[in-house]
Amino acid sequence: MTQEYFFSNAKWIGAENRTEKSFSVVRSHFYCSNAKKVTLNVLGLGFFKCYINGKCINPDTFLPLSSDFEASCDPKDEILSAHRVYVPQFDITELVQNGDNVIAVHYGGGWYTHRSRVFGLPKLIFNICAENENGTVNFVSDESCHISDSFVYDYDFVKYEKHNFSDFTACFERDFDDSLWKTAVETQALDTQYCTTDCAVDALKRKLPVKEIGRGKTGIVYDCGINTTGYPVLEINAPKGEEVTVVFSEKLLEDGNIDLSHSHSQQYTVISDGTVRTVQPEFTWFAFRCFEIIGDAEPLYVKEIYADIPVSSSFECDNETLNWTYNTFIHTMLCNMHTGHPSDCPHLERRGYTGDGQLTTHAVLSIFDARAFYEKWLQDIADGQDILSGHIQYTAPYIRSGGGPGGWGCAIVEVPYQLYRHYGDKEILSKYYNNMRGYIDYLEAHSEFSLVTSDKEGEWCLGDWCGPNVLYTDKCILSHNQQVILPAPMVNTYFMVKSLTQMCEIAQIIGKSEDIPEYLDKINTRKNAIRAAYFNTFDDNFIMNVQGANAFGVDLGLGNEETYNNMVNYYKKVGCFDTGIFATDILTRVLFENGDADLAVDLLTNNGKQGFAHWRENSATTFHEYWDSNRSRSHCHPMFGAVTAYFFEYLLGIKQRENTAGYSSLIITPQATHRFLRMSGSMTTPNGKVSVAYDKTDSGIEFSIVIPENTDAVFCFNEKEIALHAGENKLVF
Repeated sequence: MTQEYFFSNAKWIGAENRTEKSFSVVRSHFYCSNAKKVTLNVLGLGFFKCYINGKCINPDTFLPLSSDFEASCDPKDEILSAHRVYVPQFDITELVQNGDNVIAVHYGGGWYTHRSRVFGLPKLIFNICAENENGTVNFVSDESCHISDSFVYDYDFVKYEKHNFSDFTACFERDFDDSLWKTAVETQALDTQYCTTDCAVDALKRKLPVKEIGRGKTGIVYDCGINTTGYPVLEINAPKGEEVTVVFSEKLLEDGNIDLSHSHSQQYTVISDGTVRTVQPEFTWFAFRCFEIIGDAEPLYVKEIYADIPVSSSFECDNETLNWTYNTFIHTMLCNMHTGHPSDCPHLERRGYTGDGQLTTHAVLSIFDARAFYEKWLQDIADGQDILSGHIQYTAPYIRSGGGPGGWGCAIVEVPYQLYRHYGDKEILSKYYNNMRGYIDYLEAHSEFSLVTSDKEGEWCLGDWCGPNVLYTDKCILSHNQQVILPAPMVNTYFMVKSLTQMCEIAQIIGKSEDIPEYLDKINTRKNAIRAAYFNTFDDNFIMNVQGANAFGVDLGLGNEETYNNMVNYYKKVGCFDTGIFATDILTRVLFENGDADLAVDLLTNNGKQGFAHWRENSATTFHEYWDSNRSRSHCHPMFGAVTAYFFEYLLGIKQRENTAGYSSLIITPQATHRFLRMSGSMTTPNGKVSVAYDKTDSGIEFSIVIPENTDAVFCFNEKEIALHAGENKLVF
């Protein structure tokens, strides 16, 4: 869609002498008479807050959604496939009165002017469409709008926001006199696609109480009880000109001070005007558990803010580590869902890493009602594809970052595939099929001896990531300095083979079966290359059988029976994960798929330093970046939570029949039931809610299974197969 579709003859406007850090307030009057409906389309870049007659219509949100806004800063030697901007639309009928009205927009900062990829200088456009019995009247942004500097005087989207209220007046109110303000100037329009979206936006989810811990090194320390995203609301009572600073951290030290090594340079600063004032950040969120206030201010509460995405599942059993893992993944994931994309962390980078994102897609779609959110992010991934080479970026929307071929770029296959598997919509496969083919061609072009050995010149070429710095062998435990010792070409070629396997299925579904022989040939060639390069015939292992190496091979059907047995025996002896983000997921799934649910449960619940119980016992409320909490930069990374998908697929046993999608045909086959006294859980499918519960009694095990209408389902247990009907099914064994 074009600018005119949303904004009629409106103009992009801004301040005359703008910089990347400029924040402005624009005001304009508009007259309505007996309006039946008044609609507002508005874009303030980077983020904006909009007021109608003094009432903020989007408090505690960060709009517009992130995107590849325009073609002003594509990566070097690449041309991205598309650029778009998402236009927020508001029904403001109830806020408009007969006669004179005022719109005020406060804008600047955000992803549009983020220092890692500055698209342009802050700017604004709006269109107010008023409908009455005589037709439609439009009021638009142009040079008649009045403009002034904001009280936001310094800003870094991922680090700090600074306010100066020394000369502030209530300029958002309807009756404020802006006659002495300057008039706005016309600015350059965006060269982009204008889009609508139903993707969930950020919202205030709850208000958290804060607890005073005591005096820190320079101020008063407070704790809100959990690691979260948002900001404190402060009441300031400082003399005029005095500064109040809030320093955030994810961790408290034993002496009650905040841990500055987990502050990530996050600060909020306010210069007082001498009046009692309630303040909060306007254009960024912070990720923290505790904070220190330096100056005369008190926190009223903490606003917890993230995307308004509902949890559509449940899980509970008699193992507290599994319960904690499920609930903590939910909270960690929500803390990483802002501005329309899933992120790696909500503070340091906030970027939509394709590696982290594709890894957790299956779990997220099992647990949340996140379809629209991921469809929007999938479009971001496709928009960032280089039309020249087929390269998929490490982040979507694109910001130069680290990653690698395969584990990151194969998101262009994994994300639409999982969306299809969960919702049964073939169109999403057709829409992105050519993008998938383009990326496979890119991996071919970056291969040697049929192994994916490189990525874009000058960029990282990772395989797995965030492995532990402890290496286990059959005889001893060794420390090592590398995060991951698995060769990147092995891991990246694994992902290429997995994507090609999915594309065989996709091609059959969308009527492109003529492409399948080509894919099968590539699959066989790549498998042979992995076997030749990394399989040791003298011990039947891949890469010494460490860090999940055998799981990668077994998952591709490589190795032999001893390869799998070696892996099982190794992890029975080690008793914990020794794996990075990808291998943890693959190892867990491969064990469940091959009937070793007991070992999978042992790893998921192990009490060692490389497992979820270790985080739980140390009072973590979000997952950390590394198994070793002392090594972690971040205490809020969701990647290891990908395994929660298997709580539903294997522990509860809610599995789709082969060659079906959308959970229309189910095989309910719970695993490891002898390990638990009780378990219950549910997930929401396109046909409705599926739930499985069981309890142990003196006489046996009682199952209660609820199947929605229009769903074919059977229950498989103790070598028996029982047809299930819609509604509740009670079974006793």
